[in-house]
Amino acid sequence: MPRYYFDFRDGDDLAFDDEGLELSSIASVEEEAAKALADMARDAVRSPKFDGSKNRRMAVEVRNEAGPVLQVKFTFEIARYLS
Repeated sequence: MPRYYFDFRDGDDLAFDDEGLELSSIASVEEEAAKALADMARDAVRSPKFDGSKNRRMAVEVRNEAGPVLQVKFTFEIARYLS
């Protein structure tokens, strides 16, 4: 089974996955990347450092031994109209 590496991007920061996961299909890779990104977004909102007044861009960039395979991206912003 092929091994895929899930690198996490938060703004300009990139954390590389050194272990990877063995997955049998590209559909499994997409599902794993989407779940990981959803977890990342949830954790960011719960973080004490969260500042909803700024755009937040996050992504999971998946690669295999040959190079990039896919990217799942998420951007969110909170616009406050009342103080």
